Amino acid sequence: MEILYKFIVCFIAGIGAGLGTGFAGMSAAAVISPMLITFLGMDAYNAVGIALASDVLASAVSAYTYKKNKNLDVRNGIVMMLTVLIFTVVGSWVSSLVPNSAMGNFSVFMTMLLGIKFIVKPVMTTKQKMMEVDAKKRVAQSIVCGMVIGFICGFIGAGGGMMMLLILTSVMGYELKTAVGTSVFIMTFTALTGAVSHFAIGGAPDVMSLIFCVASTLLWARIAAVFANKAKPATLNRATGVVLLILGIVILGVNFVSK
Repeated sequence: MEILYKFIVCFIAGIGAGLGTGFAGMSAAAVISPMLITFLGMDAYNAVGIALASDVLASAVSAYTYKKNKNLDVRNGIVMMLTVLIFTVVGSWVSSLVPNSAMGNFSVFMTMLLGIKFIVKPVMTTKQKMMEVDAKKRVAQSIVCGMVIGFICGFIGAGGGMMMLLILTSVMGYELKTAVGTSVFIMTFTALTGAVSHFAIGGAPDVMSLIFCVASTLLWARIAAVFANKAKPATLNRATGVVLLILGIVILGVNFVSK
C-alpha cells in the first residue's frame, strides 16, 4: 500500500509538472517539491533534488519536440543558458549575505499572474517578426536577460522557467512556441546542474519516488509538447494560461495544507 500511495502522489505531481514543462517551460520543482514534502513527508532538500532530476528528461524531450518543429533558438539559448548559470551562483552568494525575506510564494504567484496574462493578453508575435531583430542585438539581449534571470533565481531560489518565459515573450519579442522551446532547452541544463549538486551534497534520493516522478513528468511533458507544437497560437495561449493558473492555485493549496 505504501508503494501504491507513493506512486499515486508522484504520478499526480508528474502530471502537473509535465504539463507545466511542456506547455510553458515551467520548472518541475514548483509542482513536485511541495507535493513530495506535503504528502510523503520528504525532506525539502531531497524533494527539490528529485524535482530537478524529473525536470532534466522532461525538459530535454520537450526541447527535442520544439526543435523538431523548428520552434527553438539554439544559438541564443546557449548564450542565455551560460549567463543564467553564472549569475545564479552570483545571486545565491548575494542572498547568503542578506537576511531571509518572505519570498517563498514568489514563483507561485508569478505562475498565476502569467497564466492570467496569457488568457487576457495572448502573445501573438509571429516568427517572421521575431526573426527581424538584428542578430547582434539578440545576443546582447540574451546576455543581459540571462544575467537578470540568473541573479533573481539564485537570490530567491525559484522562478527560473517562469522568468524566462516572461522575458522571452515580453522583453525579447519571441513568439510563444519559440519562447517555450528555448526555455525548456535552457532548463534542461540548469536542472541537470541543480540535480547533480543536490544529490552530491544531500546523498542518494528515495529511488522509487525518483523513478515514479521522472517517468510521470516525462510522459506528460511529451504529451503537452506535442499538443503545443500542433496548436494554433490563440489556442496555445489559452491552454498555457489555463494550465499555469490551475497549477498556481493547486500549489498554493498544497502549501496551505502543509502549514
